[in-house]
Amino acid sequence: MPQAYLELVKQNSKEPGMVKRMSSLRMLWDIEHRVAMLREKFRDVQQVLTLGLPSPELLGDAAHSPEYARVANDGMAEMCRKWPQEFPAFVASLPMNNPRAAVDETDRAINQLGAKGIQIITSVAGRPLDEPEYFPVFERATNHHDVPIWMHPARPASRADYAGEPKSKYEIWQVLGWPFETSVAMARMVFSGFFDRLPKLRIITHHCGGMIPYFAGRAETLWAQLGSRSAEGDEAQVLQRLKRAPIEYFKMFYGDTVLGGAAAPLACGIAFFGVDHVVFASDCPFDPEGGPMFIREGIRSI
Repeated sequence: MPQAYLELVKQNSKEPGMVKRMSSLRMLWDIEHRVAMLREKFRDVQQVLTLGLPSPELLGDAAHSPEYARVANDGMAEMCRKWPQEFPAFVASLPMNNPRAAVDETDRAINQLGAKGIQIITSVAGRPLDEPEYFPVFERATNHHDVPIWMHPARPASRADYAGEPKSKYEIWQVLGWPFETSVAMARMVFSGFFDRLPKLRIITHHCGGMIPYFAGRAETLWAQLGSRSAEGDEAQVLQRLKRAPIEYFKMFYGDTVLGGAAAPLACGIAFFGVDHVVFASDCPFDPEGGPMFIREGIRSI
């Protein structure tokens, strides 16, 4: 995370726990410290940089988030220019609460800064990604630039796990809530026909597809009966509009290897997506050692 963006997080974030977490991770924002670690422990490792949360639309309204995105992307591009051996590329972050500006920033980051893709989060301040106003961002990245889209989950501590409580406890919002958010966003894209409308769409899901690979059998058999449990509307018509069975669309996503170094769930993800749709990622530096552990254990798990 560029230090200039970290300052924006400190000034604007409404989640004090997130500020605490990001500020404490030296290897997140002290890039010289990260480079030293890579050169000492992982000389053959290169990192494609993505921005840590919170994303620009979580820091400001539609009038301010475009500037926050520019600060983030300019900083990421500078890291790649300064340390090209360690960081050969970066992924642009977008102000998704301002879709027109998000398209413009996609163009700027790719054409002027050399970004190799874009990163979105699983909702736009609580609004689903399949709302029509966001589709031009997917279309621009896919049909115009032909770059992949990284999708990172987001769910705040302020969203309670139970209706009778004021907030989530025990960091359930992140440990379990984030994979759930990924799975929900994937489902909304599938049933909204994203892959029929954008056949070249490439979306990389964090945590190897969230819940979907493990619940593949449940997803396949129950969604094959879509509408049978719905009292209002006729959701069965959705299946008639889709060109494939729902489970086949889920397999069109990509998954990354960020599973805490656990081999069994990674094997499940590879079996579901296929080896050609799984990409290596480390989640550095969000591990108990503050950087090297997830790289080391991620490689070991593979």
